[in-house]
Amino acid sequence: METPTRHASAHLDRARALLADHPVVDGHNDLPWALREKVRYDLDQLDLARDQSTALHTDLPRLRTGGVGAQFWSVYVRTGLSGDGAVSATLEQIDGVRQMLDRYPGELAPALSAADMEAARREGRIASLMGAEGGHSINNSLATLRALYTLGVRYMTLTHNDNVDWADSATDEPRAGGLTAFGREVVREMNRLGMLVDLSHVAATTMRDAIEVSTAPVIFSHSSARAVCDHVRNVPDDVLARLRSNGGVAMATFVPKFILPAAVAWTQAADANLRAHGHHPLDMTPEAMKLHAAFEEANPRPIATAATVADHLDHMREVAGVDHIGIGGDFDGTAFLPAGLDDVSGYPNLIAELLHRGWSTPDLAKLTWQNAVRALRDAEAVAVAEAAQRGPSNATIESLDD
Repeated sequence: METPTRHASAHLDRARALLADHPVVDGHNDLPWALREKVRYDLDQLDLARDQSTALHTDLPRLRTGGVGAQFWSVYVRTGLSGDGAVSATLEQIDGVRQMLDRYPGELAPALSAADMEAARREGRIASLMGAEGGHSINNSLATLRALYTLGVRYMTLTHNDNVDWADSATDEPRAGGLTAFGREVVREMNRLGMLVDLSHVAATTMRDAIEVSTAPVIFSHSSARAVCDHVRNVPDDVLARLRSNGGVAMATFVPKFILPAAVAWTQAADANLRAHGHHPLDMTPEAMKLHAAFEEANPRPIATAATVADHLDHMREVAGVDHIGIGGDFDGTAFLPAGLDDVSGYPNLIAELLHRGWSTPDLAKLTWQNAVRALRDAEAVAVAEAAQRGPSNATIESLDD
């Protein structure tokens, strides 16, 4: 098996230098949920200023080593929570991120805009934005959507692993056929606010509907290419191609079960093992991880590498164009990661692999920093224009979908 950093001697120093000038904007990190699950946001127990590699994929020293300049922190809540319970848990997640930013002001800079991201980079701090992962977080309420925006949420993933009342998920049985009328109104209201529409996790029909409706760039905060690994969580080529005219950005994920075909069946068996022991497949508590380790010992896991991710990025660049790709690792949201991309310190290994493949510095700068910042800036410009034309929507799901 090839080593994950086989080109390190030739390219790793160049990769680190490039990231010093053009740091990574990562589209999706589940650290807030990990902190909720492990210590209920108690940063005295898990101090992110210290090495937390035994418990987490993410801490401040490793973010620095990895060349991360901006992070969208996911304020995800499970779809097992619904209604007001999902809203309350999302608010707790937002509060958890704020506690984190308050504790480490020298390292993390709150960011609400593309200008804030650029200012944080000049200051040498990591721009910290928030993304809500799943439309269940708004409980079918456009007013709640607006409240999340006011609290700092700058993207919303329309679904997580289950359908919502107004949009189909990639991993659930189709019900709406994409977006309902209310779902289209959600997209329009996100455009009016300047909140990025995130299409990771949604069905391909939902992707196409959302791009048709949206007047602002959409993003995929953590999805890869379906043509390279045929998993429903990935983006079909026809949708990738539409990002050229939409202005959107598809941010490649590192999750092996989405990027390595051999890992798909293995992960299904590992998830079934967790369920058999009474655990959710996304459970990352110590007990669940022990079960994972025992399963892996008996059933060796197919190993992805930085080259696996690079294969997706090569394809995404060819189909969508270099102006429409980015990175969304999904750290602390998955039990397994590629060799060489084991935690947030690993981004230089991916950049080194791409340098070996002949990617230019201008193209890599777009991948790591420029594309994501531009997409948010463009969404902000759309919001200014649309807010001048119309006020907040007070539509309800009952009025549009009945």
